[in-house]
Amino acid sequence: MNPVENSPLDQQYVIGVDFGTLSGRAVVVRVSDGLELGSGVFEYPHAVVSEVLPATGERLPADWALQVPNDYRDVLRNAVPAAVADAGIDPENVVGIATDFTACTMVPTTADGTPLNELDRFADRPHAYVKLWRHHAAQPLADRINQLAEERTEAWLPRYGGLISSEWEFAKGLQLLEEDPEIYAAMDHWVEAADWIVWQLCGTYVRNACTAGYKGILQDGQYPSKDFLTALNPQFGDFVDDKLAHRIGRLGEAAGTLTEEAAAWTGLPAGIAVAVGNVDAHVCAPAANAVEPGQLVAIMGTSTCHVMNGDTLREVPGMCGVVDGGIVDGLWGYEAGQSGVGDIFGWFTKNGVPPEYHQAASAQGVSVHEYLTELAEKQEIGQHGLIALDWHSGNRSVLVDHELSGVVVGQTLATKPEDTYRALLEATAFGTRTIVDAFRDSGVPVKEFIVAGGLLKNKLLMQIYADVTGLQLSTIGSEQGPALGSAIHAAVAAGKYKDIREAAAAMAAAPGAVYTPIPENVAAYQALFNEYRTLHDYFGRGTNDVMHRLKAIQRKAASKGSASAMAGDAPPSNAASQASQALEGATA
Repeated sequence: MNPVENSPLDQQYVIGVDFGTLSGRAVVVRVSDGLELGSGVFEYPHAVVSEVLPATGERLPADWALQVPNDYRDVLRNAVPAAVADAGIDPENVVGIATDFTACTMVPTTADGTPLNELDRFADRPHAYVKLWRHHAAQPLADRINQLAEERTEAWLPRYGGLISSEWEFAKGLQLLEEDPEIYAAMDHWVEAADWIVWQLCGTYVRNACTAGYKGILQDGQYPSKDFLTALNPQFGDFVDDKLAHRIGRLGEAAGTLTEEAAAWTGLPAGIAVAVGNVDAHVCAPAANAVEPGQLVAIMGTSTCHVMNGDTLREVPGMCGVVDGGIVDGLWGYEAGQSGVGDIFGWFTKNGVPPEYHQAASAQGVSVHEYLTELAEKQEIGQHGLIALDWHSGNRSVLVDHELSGVVVGQTLATKPEDTYRALLEATAFGTRTIVDAFRDSGVPVKEFIVAGGLLKNKLLMQIYADVTGLQLSTIGSEQGPALGSAIHAAVAAGKYKDIREAAAAMAAAPGAVYTPIPENVAAYQALFNEYRTLHDYFGRGTNDVMHRLKAIQRKAASKGSASAMAGDAPPSNAASQASQALEGATA
């Protein structure tokens, strides 16, 4: 027996690894009390592949977002040893490791887990690569799935608010089949990255209950039927049986133990527990000790995911899903989200802010985000005269439509960058208010509002959210909420606590700052929210489908551009794409 198994909990440690959109972060946590002792970060060398394919320089179509799976292995090789060194602990005292991932992020693999892009014959094929959560090119396929499911009154559709997202497993899988059937045929497993990285660690493929339920349409033990899938495409009928279905692991279980190879990557002892995979947002709930009904946790980073437990089953329009045990065993886990939040702020600072603002920020020794926030904070509510829609990366909830796009109304020749910046901050708060209202109206009231993720450090943003929602907002006292949540799952998988509730009670982060709604601000924002809701329904519920028409025009023009590039024009590099992806946080 390993001596560490008999040592006190304050001499035992677990590792949580959070795989985000642009980087992976590892944290070393003490089992006895959740104290974070050290961390390490590794940025993906290929970032998000959205312009050209790395192997060939081939231009990618609009709305594509791919990644290179070996970047994820490099997180294990770099961030984990760095976290252990930062903590100054003996790695022999580590008893478990757990991971979380952005979702829905899909990896097409062979039977042994090799990603298809790592096979020489497929390195030049875009569909052989990882499809990141923000890959939205499957929207037409999602539309077909939704239309057919509604026509057939499929029982599972209301569990997802009436709409299946283009980000999820079935839409992306159908796109793969119809656009590259050779890759589809060569694929043995259609694997969530959350499960693939666990497979890399322990050598065993276990499908986690969280992504299977929320992203894989697994409800009451059943996936969509073969009859339904055949109606979508006769060659898609066996998708579940041949490509998707696998043993389901409950959250907090051990998927296996660390292999010798993964031990060499990480510097950890072979044979320690490896927890079943999880999603970066859902794993945050125990890190915030939000494991009871009505505690909404918003994980705010590049996107925002809203997760909450409930003790009753309700069908909430436009939600990402409700899953039995999707967050904590014994409760219904609800999920909603916004596809763009920090991404929108980052896009604006890179494309809508003149050089003199960047220079002024640099002169003050602050980021341009901090500089714009300082300017925006001086304004009265509504002083900028603007209202914005937060759809620059589509709408996840409550409209579930990634053909939608961003809008700013009210700009004049007097509009300044800080005006637009504040309007965008407010737009994301209005988007969250829309989600909170949908929960309430469906009989799932939000009793507490807790924020985790990289954006909680913006105090103006947090106060805006409190004022817009009318809810007291508390923040998690950890900058590594997902990684801490994963570490809590690792402790359960290692047998140190009986379940997630017990582990969260001992290991959750202490509360951070608290923001209380200011009554006069609540009233002022109600007037602006009414305008937001009018625009939201006008552009998002079919009154004016201009955004869909513009997307169609864009795709047609892009197709002509791709043909021109194939005729000899040089494609752009990924540098511009990577440069626009500076904001990182938990997501989707």
